[in-house]
Amino acid sequence: MGMTYGLGPAGYDVRIDETMGLKPGEAKLASTMERFDIPNDVMGMVVDKSTWARRFVAAQNTVIEPGWRGHLTLELSNHGVEEIFFERGMPIVQIVFYLLDEPTTIPYNGKYQDQRIGAVAAILE
Repeated sequence: MGMTYGLGPAGYDVRIDETMGLKPGEAKLASTMERFDIPNDVMGMVVDKSTWARRFVAAQNTVIEPGWRGHLTLELSNHGVEEIFFERGMPIVQIVFYLLDEPTTIPYNGKYQDQRIGAVAAILE
């Protein structure tokens, strides 16, 4: 599969850090190889890559808050009828960045700050 990663015309395509299979109807967490340090005047949005979307693999479209740092945990699900295999280093999702009108006065400082590489499940309090 000749998918690209890195800086593109509309965002930044990141790579999956795990090798794994995703069966039909299954959902799993994965981590990005890339680490982010989001400025206080930028927010990011995780969006699907069209190649995976055409195979019915979806990533939850989550927001990357201004001020957040770390490796992203991705929430992936397979809505298709065949198992999908990912190899470590494959392009997996695109991050689209938005410049805010001004820096936020309340940058992210929550439980996922400085998240290390490796998928991290939700911590309910």
